[in-house]
Parts: sequence; C-alpha cells; structure tokens
Amino acid sequence: MARPIIAITMGDAAGIGPEIIMKSLAHAPLYEQCRPLVIGDARRLQKAGEIVGVNLPINRLDCPEDGHYRAGIVDCIDLNLIPDDLKWGQLSAVAGDAAFQYIRCATELAVAQRVDALCTAPLNKEALHAGGHKYPGHTELLAHLTGTPEVSMMLTTPKMRVIHVTTHIGLIDAIKRIEPGLVERTIARGHATLAKAGITDPRIAVCGINPHAGENGLFGQGEEAEKIEPAIAACRAKGWNVEGPLPADTLFFRAGRGDFDLVVAMYHDQGHGPVKVLGLEAGVNITVGLPVIRTSVDHGTAFDIAGKAIADERSLLEALRQAIDLAPARPE
Repeated sequence: MARPIIAITMGDAAGIGPEIIMKSLAHAPLYEQCRPLVIGDARRLQKAGEIVGVNLPINRLDCPEDGHYRAGIVDCIDLNLIPDDLKWGQLSAVAGDAAFQYIRCATELAVAQRVDALCTAPLNKEALHAGGHKYPGHTELLAHLTGTPEVSMMLTTPKMRVIHVTTHIGLIDAIKRIEPGLVERTIARGHATLAKAGITDPRIAVCGINPHAGENGLFGQGEEAEKIEPAIAACRAKGWNVEGPLPADTLFFRAGRGDFDLVVAMYHDQGHGPVKVLGLEAGVNITVGLPVIRTSVDHGTAFDIAGKAIADERSLLEALRQAIDLAPARPE
C-alpha cells in the first residue's frame, strides 16, 4: 500500500485549527488515502479533542518515520510551545510564534522529502507579527522558507478555480504591481498546475482590472491594454487557450456554470469574493510555484467561535483531499 505523508500544521493554537484537525482525523476513511502527521502541540490537540468530543490518543513522535498512521490514533510531532493556560479566541504572540515554528518544521521536512505535502490550518496575521515574524500570510512565509522568488495563490472549489496575480497588498499598490510579465507568469503557473492535474488544454479566462474590463478605454487609464493584453497575447502564442481581459462580473458567472477551467484574478478581493460566496467549507487554498505541495483551508482562525466545538472541518478535509491528489504516493 502506498499513501503520501501529509504534514498538517496546527496553525494558531488560539483559533479553531486544533479543533478542526481533531474532527478531521476522526474520519477513519481518510487513513485509507494518506498518512496524516500533525506538526503542532500534543497537549493543545488533546484539549481540542476533549472540547469537540473526539477522544483519540495522541502519539507524540520526533520524526515522520516513527508514526503509526492508522485510524484511531493522532500522530503528532510535538513542538511543545503552547502553555496550558493559553486562552481560546484571544490574540497571542506566543501562539503567533508557534504557528511560524510549525510551518518552519513542516517545510524543512517537505524540502527534505520526508513528508510529501503540507496542509495548513489557519494562522492569525496579527499574532504572527506579534510573535516577531513579519509576513503578510502563509503564502509569503512559505515562499521565504523555500527560497522561492515568486508564487501564486490558487483557490479551488467544486465549481471553479481562481489564481491571483496579486494578493495581500492594498488595491492601489496591486494595480501598480500588475504588469505583463507578472500576469504571464501567473497564467503559466496556473496552466502548469492544471496540466499536472490531468487537464491537458485548460480553458483560462483572465479578468480585467476596471469595470467592464475598461470597455475599450472608457473606464480607467488603459490598464487592460498596457498591463494584461500583452500577457494574453504571449500565452496564446504558446498555443494556450486563454481568453480576456474580460469583465469580472460576467466572467465569474460563466466560470460558475463551467465555461472555464481557471480564472485569473488581478487582486485579492476580485478572486476571493466569488469563491467565498460559494461557501467557506468548500474552498481550498493551493500555493502554486513552490518546490513543495501546500494546500490550506480557505478560512481564518475564527477566534469568535474557537473553543466552542462548533467549527466546521469540511474545508480542512477538502484541503487534505487536494493534497492527496497532488502528492506522490509514498511506498510503506
């Protein structure tokens, strides 16, 4: 039997990460497809399990090779960073630093090919900064840890996939940053990812920046012609099926009905808004361009419901399934 080892980072220990991990690992069929390995804190997982009514034993280990990887046991590389009195749902520099350390450890294991993919529970950006780690989010942190100069965020749902040209920057800064080379490289990363997933000639639609995609210069300052159209022309010259720039409002409607395999969004909210309307439990975040496979839930730490046993694990389960699909099977 060959199952990939998926390293699940615990995220911010004050958020819902520990709860959704324990609820996910109570799904026994998951173990038929992969070997889940939590990178986090064993005592926090145990507490989360008690809260959500998942009383699985935690197997503390020092390396992936020592895991049991069978249903009914949670294998955990225990970094032992979280104090017993850490409150649920409250910002904590300690939890922010710990979330960084989980990612660092998991990334090192992935780069060394001791695990086959990463699946990340949510961290809190403010806590991460308070803990001394000044990154806008997981995507940029992983790029730094792997020495990758440029990556893209791809959101996937059962109805559509969206890759972003820019992400965690302000709208004015995003428009300044968009240029033909970046747009072309983003399209290329998306095309390569879909081809790897077995979609040999993906249908790719590219959003404009302005309303109505500028409507031939009527809206904006000619951004579509300057920043996007040259990239689309370059991709078409490679024989790729790329359409645009298109008005975002109608484009996402068409994507939702199945006209396209991938949408290229120009900035954060242009892509995130339509995806999240479809439901947070359905969304998965994939970091494209890394030397390691990384998927994630498409929601935050939800401090308002942390510790209350009501967090929904479906997005994490879907993220694990996506990681399994992308990761090579590892002989046991």
